[in-house]
Amino acid sequence: MLKHSYLSNADVDATEHLYQQYKADKSSVDESWQRFFEGFDLAYGDLGLNDGEGSSSAQGQTEVSGWMIKEINVLNLINNGYRTRGHFFTKTNPVRERRTYTPDLSIENFGLEQADLDKTFNAG
Repeated sequence: MLKHSYLSNADVDATEHLYQQYKADKSSVDESWQRFFEGFDLAYGDLGLNDGEGSSSAQGQTEVSGWMIKEINVLNLINNGYRTRGHFFTKTNPVRERRTYTPDLSIENFGLEQADLDKTFNAG
C-alpha cells in the first residue's frame, strides 16, 4: 500500500489549480498545501526536472531526459544486475566447485559509459 495512497483519489485538476495558485502566491493556499508543494518542488529540483515546472508532452506525461534514463540504468545496475547475477561470483556449494560462469556486469551492459563513473547519481 502506498504511503500516500489518498493522493491517488485526488482531483487532479483541483490539485493542479492549487499548485498554479501556489506558484503565483504561496500564501493563497492552506499551509498544509504549501508544505506539500514545497516538497514537490524540492523533489523536482533534486532530480533536475525543469525546476518544478513539469514539462509535459501532448499526452500529459512528463518527458524524461537522457540524464533520467541514465539514473534509471544505474538503479537497474545496482538493484537488478548485482542481485540477479552477483551470486555467480560466490562459492555457495562447499561440496563441489562452481562451474565457470562470467556474467556481464560491466556498466556498458546497462547503457552507461566510463565518463559516467565521475558523476553522482540519485540512487534512491
